[in-house]
Formats: sequence, structure tokens, C-alpha cells
Amino acid sequence: MEALVQLGMVSELPSEAQNSDSSASEAKDYFVTRDGVKFAGTHLIIDLWGATNLADPEHIDQVLREAAIATGATILHGHFHHFGPNSGVSGVLVLAESHVSIHTWPERDYAALDIFVCGECNPYKAIPVLKKGFLPERVQLAEHKRGLTG
Repeated sequence: MEALVQLGMVSELPSEAQNSDSSASEAKDYFVTRDGVKFAGTHLIIDLWGATNLADPEHIDQVLREAAIATGATILHGHFHHFGPNSGVSGVLVLAESHVSIHTWPERDYAALDIFVCGECNPYKAIPVLKKGFLPERVQLAEHKRGLTG
């Protein structure tokens, strides 16, 4: 763990939604059916343009945690790497329901994120949190349903 800390910022605070009392006998199918379509989960690709606070790994960690919790997800682990003063940050939150990732270019006021959640989590609930945390002038968004069953 110490080696990981030397490489970047590692945070291991699980979200309060985490439930350690699950058992194999309670196996659940996390695929969802919406509008007659069955799939594993929703993957949002998000570009933030004209954004702020993109060189601060602690701020990014805080905003992404709040965004993940807003989706209804359970945070298992986070790691954020800062490339140096006034430089970008790459990071990921590993979720029980999949992941949230980011890569920032503060010199261009740009951040590339993706949020993939399965089950009943709603990745669109993260958007207001991202807007509040990074104050982008423009948000580009694409959605992909993962694991379509046919």
C-alpha cells in the first residue's frame, strides 16, 4: 500500500452504502430491464470543457465520490495520480457496480470522465454533482448500454 501512496493518492474510504453482510446465497442479477430492453448497465462518456479545479487530486477525489454516491453506487476503492504542479490528474473509483474514471488536462480546462454503473444505479444523477464541482462551460455526453442481451 505504501508503494501505491508514493505513486499517487490512494483513498480507501468505502461509501456508507457498502453492505458487508451479503452472502453467496443472496446472489442477485444486476442486469436491468428498461423500456423492454435488458442490459448490464449504463456507461456514460462525459467531456467537461471550460472546467475548473482539474489539477487538484483531493478536490477531484471528493467530487467523484459525491458523484458516485449520487448514482446509488458503493465505492470500494479510489486511486488518483497527480502528474505534477499545474498538471493533470488520472484517477479511478472502483465501485461494487463498476467504476468512475477521470483524466484531466488543466492547461486546456478539459476533463474526460466515464461512469459505468450496473443494476439500479443511475449515472445521470452524477451530472449535477460534476457541474457543481468543476463548473464546466460545456458538457458533452454520450450513453452506451452495456451487456445488451438482444
